Amino acid sequence: MAGRHNWQRAFLLIVALVTTFGSAQAAQPWHETYFPNVELTDQDGKKYKFYDDIIKDKIVAISFIYTKCKDVCPADTAQLKQVQDLLKGRVGKDIFFYSISIDPKNDTPAVLKRYKHMFDIGPEWLFLTGNKNDVTLIQRKLGLIGANTPVLTQHNTSVVLGNEKSAQWIKRSPYDHPKVLANLLGEALNNYAGTSNTGLKPFSVAAEMRGISRGENLYRTRCMACHTIGGGDKLGPDLKGVVASRDRKWLTRWLKEPDKMLAEKDPIALALKARFRLMESSDRLRHTDLVVLENTFNRERFEAGKIYFLNTQKLGKKSLLVRGFDSEDDVFPEMRPDLRSYTIWDTIRNTIE
Repeated sequence: MAGRHNWQRAFLLIVALVTTFGSAQAAQPWHETYFPNVELTDQDGKKYKFYDDIIKDKIVAISFIYTKCKDVCPADTAQLKQVQDLLKGRVGKDIFFYSISIDPKNDTPAVLKRYKHMFDIGPEWLFLTGNKNDVTLIQRKLGLIGANTPVLTQHNTSVVLGNEKSAQWIKRSPYDHPKVLANLLGEALNNYAGTSNTGLKPFSVAAEMRGISRGENLYRTRCMACHTIGGGDKLGPDLKGVVASRDRKWLTRWLKEPDKMLAEKDPIALALKARFRLMESSDRLRHTDLVVLENTFNRERFEAGKIYFLNTQKLGKKSLLVRGFDSEDDVFPEMRPDLRSYTIWDTIRNTIE
C-alpha cells in the first residue's frame, strides 16, 4: 500500500509541475496580447498578419531595412545571408527570416523583390512592407525604438532573434559572427532540441589557435559578407589579385572615401557603381551575370548571358588588355610579351565570329 501511495503522490507531483509550467507559459506577456496583429505584404504581394502568420509559435530572425539605404542595410542583409547559409536548409522550415521595410512609401513589393533578388535570396526568406505606423509599432514592441521615431538614416540596425512560443527575445548586431547568430537560432532558442555531444572531439585534439591579423579581422567582419578572395563575385567583386590589378593609392582612397571618388567621376568607381545599379534595378540579373573587365581579363570569347563593364581608359596602347604581338610569332600565342593568349580585340572578334 505504501508503494502505491508513493506512486500516486509522484504522479500528482508531475501533473502539478506540468500544470504550473503551462500556466507560467500562458501568463507570460509576450504573446498575442502584446504583439500587434497588423497586416504586412511580402515581395510577391501576399498578405500576412504579423502575430498570426509571422511570429506565432516560430523561431524568427527579424531585421528592418530600407532599399534606398546605400551603406548599412545592404551590409546587414549580406551578413544575415551568411547566417542563412550556415543553417543549411532550416530557414523556412523550423526557423524563419523576415526583413521588414521602414520606408513603405518607396519599398513596394516590386522594389523589395528586386532588392531580395540582388542578394540571391530564395523564397524561404520574406521581405515585407506595410503601413508606416504599423511597422513603427512592431519596432516599438520589439524594443528597437522608444517614444520618438528616428529618421531613416539613424534607424536601429539590430536584428531581433526570438522564439515566440517560449517568449524568448534577443537583440543582436548583424555583425556578430555568423556562427554565433546561427547557433542562437538553431540551438539556444530551440532549447538545444535535437543536439547532442555525440561525435564531438575532445579538447586535447583541438588544433592550436592561430593569430589573426588586423587586415584579416577587418575582412572577416566588414568585407566577407559581400566579397570573396578567389571564390568568384558575390554582391561585390572577387578581391583575389586586387592589390596587383589596382593602384594602391586608388585602393586606399576607395576604402576611405568612395562617395568623393564617385562625385569626381572616377572611371573605375563609376564602372563598379554601374554594375551595382544595374543589378539593383533588375529582378532577373544575378551578381554573377555582371562582370567588370580588369587588366587580368584573358578569355577567347565573351560568355553568353553576361554583361561586361569596361573602363575605356584601359584601352590605351600600354594597357594589358590591348597589348599586341608580332604576327610572325603567332605560332605561340601564349608567349606574347605579357603572357596573354588574347587581347580584348581578339575576344571581341572571336565572339562575333
